[in-house]
Amino acid sequence: MSKIILITGGQRSGKSRHAEELALSLAEDPVYVATAHVWDEEFRERVRRHQERRGPQWTNIEEEKYLSRHDLTGRVAVIDCVTLWLTNFFFENQDVEKTLQAVKEEFDRFTEKDATYIFVTNEIGSGGVSVDAVQRHFTDLQGWMNQYIATRADQVILLISGIPLRVK
Repeated sequence: MSKIILITGGQRSGKSRHAEELALSLAEDPVYVATAHVWDEEFRERVRRHQERRGPQWTNIEEEKYLSRHDLTGRVAVIDCVTLWLTNFFFENQDVEKTLQAVKEEFDRFTEKDATYIFVTNEIGSGGVSVDAVQRHFTDLQGWMNQYIATRADQVILLISGIPLRVK
């Protein structure tokens, strides 16, 4: 039976580190699924530092979109992060409804296998309303996908300034 854990919070709130610590408490050899598209050298360096921090016990998978390509049956996996994963789908067409449908279907295909999934996401809608229409649409998409994952999650943890608060 699969288990889904959602870890959410603002940027630099400690989400990834908490997800990694949780994964290591559940398995000696967890999987890290990185959804980021590497845009530039600064981001490439960020990715390198994350990989170095994790260490050799991790299996690293880079997958920008189709998580279900990877069979993680019986494993503990951190998927970091939902926001970047959504970005990879959204900027193909910038259609919120099409993107939301596609990502929900991919999420369901991926999580139907028996594994422990720790999803990391951002609460980007906690701030003010953007003056940019594309950003407003993406914020809506992110909020709706976070809700979708949260309803399916066994646990939801909110990180505030490095402090985890159990929501569900």
